[in-house]
Amino acid sequence: MISSKMRPLVENNSVIRMMFEEGKVMAAKYGAENVFDFSLGNPNVPAPEEVKQAILDILENEDPVKVHGYMSNAGFPETRAAIAENLNRRFGTSFSERNIIMTVGAASGLNILLKTMLEPGNEVIALAPYFVEYGNYVRNYDGKLVVISSNPEGGFMPRLDELEQKITPKTKALIINNPNNPTGVIYPAEVIEQLAAVLEKKQKEYGTVIYMIADEPYRELAYGGADVPYLTKFYANTLVGYSYSKSLSLPGERIGYVVIPDESDGAQEFIDAAVIANRVSGSVNAPSLIQLVIARCVDAQCNVGYYERNGRTLYEALTKMGFECVEPQGAFYLWMKSPVADEKAFVAAAKKHNILFVPGSSFAGPGYVRISYCVSYEQIERSLPAFEALAKEYF
Repeated sequence: MISSKMRPLVENNSVIRMMFEEGKVMAAKYGAENVFDFSLGNPNVPAPEEVKQAILDILENEDPVKVHGYMSNAGFPETRAAIAENLNRRFGTSFSERNIIMTVGAASGLNILLKTMLEPGNEVIALAPYFVEYGNYVRNYDGKLVVISSNPEGGFMPRLDELEQKITPKTKALIINNPNNPTGVIYPAEVIEQLAAVLEKKQKEYGTVIYMIADEPYRELAYGGADVPYLTKFYANTLVGYSYSKSLSLPGERIGYVVIPDESDGAQEFIDAAVIANRVSGSVNAPSLIQLVIARCVDAQCNVGYYERNGRTLYEALTKMGFECVEPQGAFYLWMKSPVADEKAFVAAAKKHNILFVPGSSFAGPGYVRISYCVSYEQIERSLPAFEALAKEYF
């Protein structure tokens, strides 16, 4: 018999993953070239060549005991130092290797941070629409997710008045995902300043510590030279979770890190506890080989232009057909308004044309759908007649 804590997770299994699996079944039935799967954020762009070369060189020339063995639960010192140096150079920070903990992707990083900070009943705030797993991560440690409602009329920027009203003495953190999954919007510096001001005010009012958790798997995927503010520069109690899944197209390698700045509350105690949380979570440490790769490839860059072209092509084509979409500024998602109130009915209609995308209610954004365009450009071109046929059912 499974636990009562697991039962609702089983019953509400990720719609994204379910549609991804359904897409594989449809591909086998109709042919992969005839199924247009926009469900999962699984990068189509290959990892940079230097990643491949680093793997080969490490396997050929490094000590196998080091390549495949244990290290500090926080990760290899040279990898953490390389990341700290990279961040300092790019953002004017002053991190050292002690501020960096290598993790099994950003998901593990967020779990480690939450495990370190949460007491049962503590509250964590998310800005709708938000990545579906945040609620599960918070509930892992008996916390409560508090949602700030979506703001489509305000360009999906945070509702500051609602945020201030919903912060309580139990509030432990606010999660910021920038660029945002699922909307593709970027919160600019002035918005981050406003969020930080609200948190500062409430910290003083309640005499508590409220963390701002920057969830940053899409940081490098910003279009047209758009600036993505580095949150530690705006608010002392900022913690950062990062992943190379999107920036280097390495989702299956499960490699990322967290940043715990010295200026954050009780930093050394928090760092020590987070290292232990990394171990007792079952991960023990981040994968050794790919840690060594990251130390060599910390300055490698993904092909942002590929995603930007995909997003631009879909946005222009679908809006021309009559669909209402948020113009993507980053990440690789198109947030499209459903032409009917029940977006799940719209998703079902799209399946009849072999188009798969995810209902917005999975992200606390009902009435919209998320289209993940980290696919081949050829798939996008092939999908447009199917979208045309779908559009004719509504316009």
